[in-house]
Amino acid sequence: MSGGEVAGILVAVFWAILVSFLAVVLVRLAQVLKATTKLVADVTDQAVPLLADASTTVRSARTQLDRVDAIASDVQEVTSNASALSSTVASTFGGPLVKVAAFGYGVRKALGKSTQDAPQKAPRRTVIVGRTVPTPRRRKQKG
Repeated sequence: MSGGEVAGILVAVFWAILVSFLAVVLVRLAQVLKATTKLVADVTDQAVPLLADASTTVRSARTQLDRVDAIASDVQEVTSNASALSSTVASTFGGPLVKVAAFGYGVRKALGKSTQDAPQKAPRRTVIVGRTVPTPRRRKQKG
């Protein structure tokens, strides 16, 4: 065997090893692509119903928000009506009620002055949790 034949055989063996290595890599790559394709198909099968459910939920939420908006506007209207009614009642009855209350206070004060001459009741005893505080003792008046 000459040097050229040995070099040719080495090149042929190198190419055979390289082709074998590339074949194994391509087979593995094909398996990965097949698994990826299956995974994408499964995700698509599961995602479509989920997206449909999400769409239904969003529609329902929008309907509920519309209802809440209508309720909020009704509450605002009722509040403004109540405020107007309150100011009307206050302006209509406020003045006369203040006068009646002042008159009643004056009558009570006037009647209270005549009853101040009457003897007062004995003071009540004060109870503190756990003990009793005695009432102040009155001094006997001489005379």
